[in-house]
Amino acid sequence: MSPLGRLHRLDGLRGLLAVYVMLGHIAPFIPWPPVLGRIVEALVSHGLAGVDLFFALSGLVIVQSMSRFEGRVTAFLAARARRLLPVYFVVLIFAIVVLAGPSPFAVMPWLHPGDPAHQIWQAGLPRPLWVHVAVHATLLQGTIPQGLLPDAEFALLGPAWSLSTEWQFYVVIAVLMAWAGGDRRGLTGLTLLCLAVAVVSRCYAGLVPFDWQFPRAFLPNEAAYFAIGIAAARMWRGGGIGLMGMSVVIAMLLGASHASGLAMLGKALPPLIWVLAIAAQRTPRFSLVRPVAWVLGHPAMLWLGAISYPLYLVNEPVGRGLAVVIGRMTASDPVMFSLLWGPLTLAMSIGAAAILHYAIETRFMRRRMPPVSLPAAAPGAGSSSSGRVAG
Repeated sequence: MSPLGRLHRLDGLRGLLAVYVMLGHIAPFIPWPPVLGRIVEALVSHGLAGVDLFFALSGLVIVQSMSRFEGRVTAFLAARARRLLPVYFVVLIFAIVVLAGPSPFAVMPWLHPGDPAHQIWQAGLPRPLWVHVAVHATLLQGTIPQGLLPDAEFALLGPAWSLSTEWQFYVVIAVLMAWAGGDRRGLTGLTLLCLAVAVVSRCYAGLVPFDWQFPRAFLPNEAAYFAIGIAAARMWRGGGIGLMGMSVVIAMLLGASHASGLAMLGKALPPLIWVLAIAAQRTPRFSLVRPVAWVLGHPAMLWLGAISYPLYLVNEPVGRGLAVVIGRMTASDPVMFSLLWGPLTLAMSIGAAAILHYAIETRFMRRRMPPVSLPAAAPGAGSSSSGRVAG
């Protein structure tokens, strides 16, 4: 029985997910040859599934972080605000400036209105602008029904939709843990509550008209993925394997219910990938898990995990701004555009994320409360000497 230390391989998972989501934001804008395009689409078109895994990570990490604050809701939320909001506001301002500029679709004539690219980037600034700015500034874009403010979650900074979901989770989990506690019994109750909310949310979406449905960023719509993260935290306190298994099965079924045919497989995969990542965090004993553990524990992946939050936010406005410049430079030649824009977007997004991380994010992270002792881990759970969880 050893203290639950920093979950290094889950830090690596953050980096892997951030890069995967970034590739998913880049691929739809490149005019691939038909056969290669189908292969690329099959490989990197599941960015939303990657975000689901981010939610599972939050479910695990946040219940551990909340334990450090001993039920003090205000102190916990203030710490999360210092951690997330400075980078978010800088990137949000940058995104609004880029949106106010020329439309990149004008220099990419190979893209058509029905293409996935038009679902990633907005055509321009939304109207009424002040309303969208207000809901983004308060992270409420995921709580507004579709009929009141259509596409509010993606209007200014697309990736921030999940940040709205995260903030809803922080508020709810802080209040619930202050009441129920963070022991095994409390975490079991929180897991079951999240699963029940997810089931009710799915039923609600199937019964009400579209205008009264809530966007994907509404917390109940993603509650099943937070549940499998909380279940993992419960398991690390000893036992809870049955709860973890039940949570994974329900999350898979709810995910698959949003699709049909082969698409159901992609929707059902995130919970299984989460189980594999948890297994890799523990001492790898099976040949299937060892390569996963090596990749997630690689120093490069850990570094990408360190800058994953700003990387996730900034890649979209960086790519949009570069598209206008490179599209004009190459006279909208699809081959030259692709050769320049794709690699430059990758490199400049990582560079911008590193600057945001070291210049802004780490400065506010140093002001967080020092770590304290956490409950013992389950037998065999991997841990390090750092004595704190990924956060």
